[in-house]
Amino acid sequence: LTLDAVDLQWAIILQIFMLIWYSPVEHLTVRNLTFRGPLEEPTEYAFLPLLSSVEELISLDGFMKALTLEHVRNKVYYFNQEILYRQFSEMNIANLTINDAYMPHMLCPNGTSSFQYLNFSHNALTDELFQNCDTLVDLKLLILQKNKFESLLKVSFMTSRMKSLKYLDMSNNLLRHDGAGAQCPWAESLAELDLSSNQLADAVFECLPVNVKKLGLQNNQISNVPRGMVELKSLEELNLASNRLADLPGCGGFTSLQFLNVEMNSILTPSADFFQSCPRVRELQAGHNPFKCSCELQAFVGLERQSGGKLFGWPAAYVCEYPEGLRGTQLMDFHLSQLACNTTLLLVTALLLT
Repeated sequence: LTLDAVDLQWAIILQIFMLIWYSPVEHLTVRNLTFRGPLEEPTEYAFLPLLSSVEELISLDGFMKALTLEHVRNKVYYFNQEILYRQFSEMNIANLTINDAYMPHMLCPNGTSSFQYLNFSHNALTDELFQNCDTLVDLKLLILQKNKFESLLKVSFMTSRMKSLKYLDMSNNLLRHDGAGAQCPWAESLAELDLSSNQLADAVFECLPVNVKKLGLQNNQISNVPRGMVELKSLEELNLASNRLADLPGCGGFTSLQFLNVEMNSILTPSADFFQSCPRVRELQAGHNPFKCSCELQAFVGLERQSGGKLFGWPAAYVCEYPEGLRGTQLMDFHLSQLACNTTLLLVTALLLT
C-alpha cells in the first residue's frame, strides 16, 4: 500500500495508521507526509492516551513487515518528539525506513527488536545514535547515509553490539578519524562497509572492521595506504577512487583482494609490479588518472598485455596527461623505443656515432 501527499492532523494520521496495522497490509509506504496539529493546540497530554494505544498495538504481532516514510515534515511542536521516536523504535516489524525527515535522533528499542533492516538516510542523526544499544541483535542492514556523523570511532562503537550486522552505509557524512591509537570495536559480522564521501584520511586504515569483504572509501582524502598498519585478510573489493593516491597500493594487508578501484586519483606513473604483489586481483580500475607518458610508464603499459584484460576500461580510460605534447594520447598508442629508454645503450650508441 502506497500513500502520497498526506497532510493531516497528527491524531488523524495515528488513527489511520492503527486501521492499517489491523489490516492484512504487509508493506506500507507513505511519501510526502506532513504532520500538523489541531486548531485548538492542546497540550501533549491530550495525545498520550492515543499514543499509548499505538505503542501497545505496534508491539503486537501483525501482518505488517515493512514501513517506509519518505519526505516527512513535522509541524507539531507542542509535544516531546521522543514520544514519537519511541513509537517507531518499538515497532514489531522487520524493515523500517524513515528518509528525509530532518530526524535528529532515534531511540534504542527497550527490548530485543525484530528489526532486520533500518534506513534512516538523509536526516540529522549524529554520533550519539544507538550508543550502548543492546537490543538490535537481529539487525542485518543499516543505512545512515547523508546524516551528520563525525566520529568513525563512535560509529564502530555503535555497531559493536549489533551481532548480526552485515551491511553498513555511512556514506555522505562528515566522518573523520584522528588515529589516536584507540581500538575500533566494529561488529565482527560486518562484511560490507560504505564510507565514501566523508573526510577520512590515511588514518582510516587504523579503524576498519577486520572481517570486512567489501569496502568503499571513494571520495575521501586518502593519499597513502600505510604499509603494515592494516591487515584485512577477508577484503575482496576495495574502492579508493577519487582520493589523493600517487601510486597503486600494495596488497600486503589485503591478501584476498580481487577488485581494486583507484580511478580519478593523482597517479602519474603506476607501479608495474602491482599484479605480482597482488596475485589474486582479477580487475584493476586505474583509469582517469593524470598519467605521465614517459619511459617509466612503459612497464605499466605492458601490464595490460601481460594481465590478460584485467585493466578495467582499457584503453579509453587510460590517456596521457603529461607531457603536454602527448596529452589526450591513449596509453595503448604510446610507444618509446628501447634505445630512448635505456640510458646505457643510448650513451654507447652516442659514443659509437662520434
